Amino acid sequence: MNAPEDRDEGPAAPRIDGEYWTLTVWVKSWADVILDPLARLLARLGVQPNLLSVIGFFAASASGALIAAGHIYYGGWLLLFSGPFDALDGALARTAGLETRFGAFLDSFIDRYSEVVVLFGIFCWSILHDRHILELFTFLTLVGSLMVSYARARAEGLEISCRVGFFTRLERFIILTIILLTEQLPVGLFVLALLTNFTALQRMFYVYRQSQHQ
Repeated sequence: MNAPEDRDEGPAAPRIDGEYWTLTVWVKSWADVILDPLARLLARLGVQPNLLSVIGFFAASASGALIAAGHIYYGGWLLLFSGPFDALDGALARTAGLETRFGAFLDSFIDRYSEVVVLFGIFCWSILHDRHILELFTFLTLVGSLMVSYARARAEGLEISCRVGFFTRLERFIILTIILLTEQLPVGLFVLALLTNFTALQRMFYVYRQSQHQ
């Protein structure tokens, strides 16, 4: 993660530019204690941050393939395995002084594909098993997830920082992993579909309010 995506409001949560921290920011503030020593070790071994991003993507792709084949539980474990790579690439880039604009772009680019391939695996499984409601929930989750990311990217193109939102990438990753490991797809995807689109709308209204002050 050469550039963090987003982060939950805790007790007396600090604010940055009028925005509450999201869960990702809160977790990152504690995760550095674990990630930094690992990042220093990887830097000494000459590992490149972009390599970690690509490994994480292939693990997520394998997860999607397993899910499509009906091995939902094992797909959940592979998705969980891909998570640390998504966190370590940014920590390694900072530790080794390898942060680049392309690295930040590639990380966000791969993050979107990693999320899509897992949801596509669920979508394929739903089609093969005639689970039409699950197809709908999966599609709505995909739309919401992409719109959350798009809203931030478009806002930043307008020079408005937009890291707000109840359900950012980390929350989506956690819930998606849990529903795969527990194989509770209909309920889990309904929650994801609802909250991802709610977060996209949160960001739209946030940008609207911010744009009124410029």
